[in-house]
Amino acid sequence: MDRGVGGMAGPGGYRRQERGRAVDVVGGVILGGCAIWSLISAAGRDARPEGVLLAVFAVAAGYACGRISGTLLPVGAASAIAVAALCLAIVSPHGVPGVYTSTPVQPGQLGATAGLLVLAAGAACAAAAAAGPGATRILLRMLAFAVVCTAVALASVTGAVAAAGVLLCALATSRMQRRAIALLGLALAAALVTAVSWGVAKDALPDGLTDSLKGGLTHHRVALWHDAVALAEAEPVRGAGPGRFGVRSTTAQDSVGADGKPHSAPLQQAAEQGVPGVILLATAFGWLLYGLWRSPRPTPVVLSAAAALTALAVVASASNALSFAPVTAGAALLAGLATARVEVDDVHGSEGRASPATPGLTSRA
Repeated sequence: MDRGVGGMAGPGGYRRQERGRAVDVVGGVILGGCAIWSLISAAGRDARPEGVLLAVFAVAAGYACGRISGTLLPVGAASAIAVAALCLAIVSPHGVPGVYTSTPVQPGQLGATAGLLVLAAGAACAAAAAAGPGATRILLRMLAFAVVCTAVALASVTGAVAAAGVLLCALATSRMQRRAIALLGLALAAALVTAVSWGVAKDALPDGLTDSLKGGLTHHRVALWHDAVALAEAEPVRGAGPGRFGVRSTTAQDSVGADGKPHSAPLQQAAEQGVPGVILLATAFGWLLYGLWRSPRPTPVVLSAAAALTALAVVASASNALSFAPVTAGAALLAGLATARVEVDDVHGSEGRASPATPGLTSRA
């Protein structure tokens, strides 16, 4: 008998297992490319590629830990991540321990708080989807709602809006069986927000739209974005070099207490690592979504994680959230949890009931 469960046996199962390995290989190549290109763009300059290398290591380690813990404790691991991210956002006045300064709070620090809250909401929703019907699911959804309330209490408007969006997406897709269209929509949403941020930096949008968008941003941040675009246009291939934006940006140099970053992940990549850096960043995000599409986990679990990762991408497009290791590692943990291979016993448990049509969970006689 060909069980074909989660790639455990049978020709179909082996094909799914091979596709899963292919996704992992592609991810390794992309992360390796990010590390290598940071070294290339830093060569011959007084650059600091250590931050990029640390982020790559955090993503790789977090993704591997998520895959392992997601296989062993699919509900418990996601719940633990949700609680840990929420506590981390609460215990520090700036959102992340280790970013304290004597200067006023920077936009990036507020972005890190929002990023942690988004990850907490996404992990809670993913755990609720994996738990199956019952009291546990209700409690975990209440935890996600508590994250939104905490964001309001912390005065993190971005975090509250993004976490609420993740919760609403999770509820809307709780019975969805086809994930491809939803994942495509999330990818387009992230691309649209990135394009809008680039349009603001270039003053390429209609005047009314630009003025309304700038109203939600500070003049300082918009000036940093202008400098980032100027650097990207001046050196489109290698950029200014990792960690050199603060040295080359006149706005950053003239600002008291500036952290030397443009507070936008795509614009920072463009300014410091050129067009190839932006392509690698977009490819890494696309790889995560592709891995979720091929995931053997139930579709509601996958889409909850995808919504959180997309919300984090939106937050990072206008903040410095991805500059903090806890945020990047947490995002990779969540992605790993949502792409973990389920055990045979899980198919007969709550997760198997959540989405009988999910790839990798179909029994074949």
